[in-house]
Amino acid sequence: MDYHKEYRKVHGYLPIIDDPAICQHIKFGLLTMNDGEVHESNTEGNEACLVILGGQCNVEVGGQKWEDIGRRRNVFDGKPTSIYIPRDSPFRVEARGEMDAGLCMAPASESRKPSLIPPEDVKCLAVGSWNWTRTVCDIMGNDSKIPQTLIVGETINPPGNWSSSPPHKHDVDDLPRESKLEEVYFYKLKPSQGFALQRIYSADGELDESYVIKDGDTVAFPRGYHPVVAAPGYQLYYLWVLAGKKRIMRPNDDPDHAWVKDTEPIISDIIG
Repeated sequence: MDYHKEYRKVHGYLPIIDDPAICQHIKFGLLTMNDGEVHESNTEGNEACLVILGGQCNVEVGGQKWEDIGRRRNVFDGKPTSIYIPRDSPFRVEARGEMDAGLCMAPASESRKPSLIPPEDVKCLAVGSWNWTRTVCDIMGNDSKIPQTLIVGETINPPGNWSSSPPHKHDVDDLPRESKLEEVYFYKLKPSQGFALQRIYSADGELDESYVIKDGDTVAFPRGYHPVVAAPGYQLYYLWVLAGKKRIMRPNDDPDHAWVKDTEPIISDIIG
C-alpha cells in the first residue's frame, strides 16, 4: 500500500485522502481558489475543520457567517485561522483574494455548534531538544471541547530537524498506555524547492517505507511509527489530522529509541 500522495495543483477542491482502504476515519482535501470564487458542500455524516493555509475568505455554515477571516500569507507566516463545521452542515467558502485551505474530516455521531478558531486560541509549544526541536501548535488539541472526533494541529521543523522523535505510534487500543488513532500529514517547505524524508514502520518489520517529501505532498499513517526530518536549509511545515473511535491522544514511543527523550533536559541545560 502506498501511503504517499504526491502534490498536483488543482484549482478548486481536491480530495486527497478519501479511500477507506487507507484510512477508515480520516478524509482530507485541499481547497485552492482565486478572489470571488466559491466552494459549496455539505459535511453529511462527518465533522470538519477548515484550516486556512494562506489568504482570506468568507465562510458560512448554516446561517452563521464569518467574513474576511485568515491573517497569514502562508503557513510560515504565523498561527492559523480555522473553522469547525459540524456534521450534516451545508457550508460555503468564498475566496477574498487568492487563498488555500485544508479540509480535515472524520465521522461524527453528535451535532455540535460551528466555531471560529482564531489564531489567538491556537496553543504553540516548543517540543524536543537539540536537532529534534520543533514547534507544535494545537488547533483542536487533545483537550479541546469543540470537536467530537477530530484532533488537528500544525508543526514546524527548523532546517535539518526531526519530528516525531523519538518515533511514536498510536495504532493499538490499549489505554492508558496507547490509543488507536489514524493520522494524516500535509506538508509545505520553505523554500518550496526543498524536501524532507518521511519514514513509516512497524516493530515487526512488516511495514517499513520511506518517502521523499516535496512541497504540497500528503502521507497517511493508519499504523506504525512515523518520524520525519527536514533537509538542511529548508523549513518543514505539516498539518496533522488524527481521528479514531476514541478521541484520546496517547502516543507510544518506540522502545528502541525512547531513551532519547530522557536526554532532553540534560541537553537543554547544556545548550541553553
